Amino acid sequence: MSFKAAAVQMCSGVDPVKNAAAMARLVREAAGQGATYVQTPEMTGMLQRDRTAARAVLADEAHDIIVKTGSELAGELGIHMHVGSTAIALADGKIANRGFLFGPDGKILNRYDKIHMFDVDLDNGESWRESAAYTAGSEARVLSLPFAEMGFAICYDVRFPALFRAQAVAGAEVMTVPAAFTKQTGKAHWEILLRARAIENGVFVIAAAQAGSHEDGRETFGHSMIVDPWGTVLASAGATGEAVIVAEIDPSAVKAAHDKIPNLRNGREFSVERIADAIAGGVAA
Repeated sequence: MSFKAAAVQMCSGVDPVKNAAAMARLVREAAGQGATYVQTPEMTGMLQRDRTAARAVLADEAHDIIVKTGSELAGELGIHMHVGSTAIALADGKIANRGFLFGPDGKILNRYDKIHMFDVDLDNGESWRESAAYTAGSEARVLSLPFAEMGFAICYDVRFPALFRAQAVAGAEVMTVPAAFTKQTGKAHWEILLRARAIENGVFVIAAAQAGSHEDGRETFGHSMIVDPWGTVLASAGATGEAVIVAEIDPSAVKAAHDKIPNLRNGREFSVERIADAIAGGVAA
């Protein structure tokens, strides 16, 4: 059956309490537009480059205000509430970049820890070492919901198509990619990556994003997006500021896309041979 999905765009700051209030306001707006599945961005609870300052306000899962507020919103509004991710303090002193999906009763249906750490050096001196503070996840999941089979990813995960293919092969019809893409990488790759993951797997992609200039000095790309299995952008937001985008998701469109382009069925095992002699002008036997 079809359902109405919303992606909530935010500009999270350094105070989890203020971010929780902003999340609640926007999620209520999305539910008011008829959305029964609502997704927030990566790091909904806090964007803070100063790791000492971040650790001072982090909480474990049982005491995190974003987790608490997400659960309450799901129960209050009778929706599937997806906190795209938030920073969760772990017992070993490191942090999990963890997403939560809450059912209409407010209970946690799924947790997902971001698998791929954003360790990059970009132009103009922009550098990130996520693995210095965060513990990478190691488990992908496909969750059976009343309205669709759902797969999970977070931000940098979108650059690893094998994760999405594995979930599609396992039956995922909707892929989720909450993100805090940098302005630099977003301008170059955000839309094309989301549309590529949708097209190559014949699935819907829902991606709520952080957007604009943040209190910690970073800039994020925004342009939250919902894409259908044929790669059509059903809804998108602007480059800065808060927004709520909504689109109708019909899982039968996934089957229709797979019937037209059955690449999940047509995939084959193969080997890769590196022919070193070709560099020297040799000919492989």
